[in-house]
Amino acid sequence: MSSKMMEHVHLAAEEEDDLYSGYNDYNPTFDSEELDNDPGFQQAVKTSHGRRPPTAKFPGTAIGGRALGTSFGSRVPMASSMGRPMTGAVQDGAARPMTAVRAAGYSSAMARGSAFDPLGQSKGPAPPLEIKNEDTPEEKMKILERKVNDLIEESCMAHGHGDLQLSLEKAKEAGRKERALVRQREQTGTADTINLDLTYSVLFNLANQYANNDMYPEALNTYQVIVKNKMFSNAGLLKVNMANIYFKQKNYPKAIKFYRMALDQISNAHKELRIKIMQNIAVVFTRIGKYSDAITSLEHIMSESPNIKTGYNLILCYYAIGDRERMKKAFQKLISVPLGIDEEDKYTPPNDDPHTNLVIEAIKNDQLHQMEREKKAMAEKFIMTAAKLIAPIIEVSFAAGFDWCVEMVKTSQYVELANDLEINKAITYLRQRDFNQAVETLKMFEKKDTRVKSAAATNLSFLYFLEKDLDQADRYADLAMVADRYNPAALTNKGNTVFVRHDYEKAAEFYKEALRNDSSCTEALYNLGLTYKRLGRLEESLDCFTKLHAILRNCAQVMYQLASLYETLEDSNQAIEWLMQMISVTPTDPQALAKLGELYDHEGDKSQAFQYYYESFRYFPSNMDVIEWLGAYYIDTQFCEKAIHYFERAALIQPTQVKWQLMVASCYRRSGNYQKALETYKNIHQKFPDSVECLRFLVRLCSDMGLKEVQDYATKLKKVEKMKEKREQRVKSGRESSARSRREGSASSVGSSPNSTPPIKNNDSGQSSHGTSAKGERLSARLRALPGSNEPYEASSQRDIDASYVDPLGPQLERPKTAAKKRAEEDEFADEELGDDLLPE
Repeated sequence: MSSKMMEHVHLAAEEEDDLYSGYNDYNPTFDSEELDNDPGFQQAVKTSHGRRPPTAKFPGTAIGGRALGTSFGSRVPMASSMGRPMTGAVQDGAARPMTAVRAAGYSSAMARGSAFDPLGQSKGPAPPLEIKNEDTPEEKMKILERKVNDLIEESCMAHGHGDLQLSLEKAKEAGRKERALVRQREQTGTADTINLDLTYSVLFNLANQYANNDMYPEALNTYQVIVKNKMFSNAGLLKVNMANIYFKQKNYPKAIKFYRMALDQISNAHKELRIKIMQNIAVVFTRIGKYSDAITSLEHIMSESPNIKTGYNLILCYYAIGDRERMKKAFQKLISVPLGIDEEDKYTPPNDDPHTNLVIEAIKNDQLHQMEREKKAMAEKFIMTAAKLIAPIIEVSFAAGFDWCVEMVKTSQYVELANDLEINKAITYLRQRDFNQAVETLKMFEKKDTRVKSAAATNLSFLYFLEKDLDQADRYADLAMVADRYNPAALTNKGNTVFVRHDYEKAAEFYKEALRNDSSCTEALYNLGLTYKRLGRLEESLDCFTKLHAILRNCAQVMYQLASLYETLEDSNQAIEWLMQMISVTPTDPQALAKLGELYDHEGDKSQAFQYYYESFRYFPSNMDVIEWLGAYYIDTQFCEKAIHYFERAALIQPTQVKWQLMVASCYRRSGNYQKALETYKNIHQKFPDSVECLRFLVRLCSDMGLKEVQDYATKLKKVEKMKEKREQRVKSGRESSARSRREGSASSVGSSPNSTPPIKNNDSGQSSHGTSAKGERLSARLRALPGSNEPYEASSQRDIDASYVDPLGPQLERPKTAAKKRAEEDEFADEELGDDLLPE
């Protein structure tokens, strides 16, 4: 590569001139060091020649027409320098100021051996910046001031994150450091430079954090320090905060005093702030029952700056004093308050422009539109509540008052609210138990627009369903679905009518359709779980109730259904767990407590079973199953005296059942109190003279105690036994004759009409015809095992009393819901609620 580069390099011959010769040779005229001794230069400086540079008369180089030479001595002018104007040469003997004495980097110093250093790097690095001395008092105070600001910021951030204790600690620390800063400034004699804004910020934040932590006396003291300091401007506004604290403390007179003091210190220019303070004053007057003073403030606000909340509060105050006419005027003012919301037309696409449609779709659900909807919903809620409140009072009847409110609303900006008011009128009739008026009111909407028609039909379907008129309920459910196919309430009502007709598969389809339209329809999800339970699809039912529990975390009905499903699946541990959660929500539910006792009894844990059965009896002492179990438990544990209390309770509930009174006498006999047992048996004989068991015990007791009445009771026992035998024979003969006649009749009917079929008894419950007698046997089986009739005095052995007591009624597959408000439909079936607009708060 070096050989190729050298091919283009032409070395100058020795006889040629050196191209760089003459750079170190210069004219003494150009020596700037001798300019003070140059008379021509001095003259040029003193005259106008030094102010106006002459123009070049002929082209040349910076060194005139002087020939350049090399070190070989040849003088050949450079072709590249020809044609350039002169910059600093002397022409025609005229002196002129020079602009370039030396070429860049080339000077006479080069000849003396100085190095080439145009950037001056030979001087070394720049000296370091001067370090600020932090030991000075002023600098220390500035650092401390920054720490105080940082602590205030940390306190506010902690409050924003919900850590109230940390925010208070930071506020206190900021206060301590700020006081230390003030002391330092006073000691250094710079008290006039104290930062008052910092002091105000520290105290204000500290007072706020005290109030947030419910430390009201400390907060009031801190606010008082700020208010009393005349150096703080606008500190009087903090009296509003002090008044708020007095309001929380229910010290209403002081709250009013401080609100008024703050109001006096605020100029009329701050109109909005004055309005808010007056609203607070009116609220306090309402709390202490001074409605006239509250009305004065509220009327002033409605005349200056009307708003929905103030108008509603004004109606409440007029209602409290019973002024009908002013209630009407206030309602008219309420519905005329401007909301400041644009019309919905701006969200309607004006044309088919896709870009415009996309923009409109984007702003339909933006935060501004959401705020507008919330504001409108709040206004409608206040108007609806006010109408329901004043309607029964302003006219001679509730209907007339509601009609007046509806007419007023129709002439206002809330025209769409008139139909909702009519439906609420029907709901109010329902609450007043006036079902006929409710039905008549709802039937008026059959020809209205789609939305109102669907809502009215849904309510009518629900009403007829409660009245067990399934045909009408089904008809209006269909009408509601025709008006609005996606109405989940209508679909749920339709499913309900199908459910009670035992078409569970079809009912499940309606419930699933309702859930597809509204996944938050809890009624449809609950009823779908019950439907799957009836169909025996327990896993799917369990899935429905598990999802419902995720939505309704504290619903006792859902928890009970989950426990019942796990019990059916023979998972006792899960069933107990869900029942435990249920009683944590409703600790006084006797049915849930009894079910827990039954499950523990099946598990063999008698102590836990006794605890829950006892709690169930304490809340509902009329459950015969619980009473019987507790009595048997005390007999089993040889505490017959305590069992007497429960059997006496059973005798009070069922006075016609002799077995409970016999159990009381048996408990006296087992405990060794034979005299009391004898008296009890005598009382039983007087009430039930045909009781064979009572007479047998009387005979044995009297014979063992040597009483004379033994012969009388023995005679009576023989008579009763003979009467009982005759009665049993008559019953037996009657049964045999009736069975013989049925056999003969069936044989004759078969012979005469071979194609005929016997009638089938319709049994909707699916139970056998012996269900009643079987139930009675289950009820008395436990008791028959306790007092043996042939062993009147001996205590029953463990073999006679079964260790695992079983609930006589057996497990309940489905039990009524345990909500405070009992639904009017079947126990296992969930009502269909009709929406927030139909069930006002």
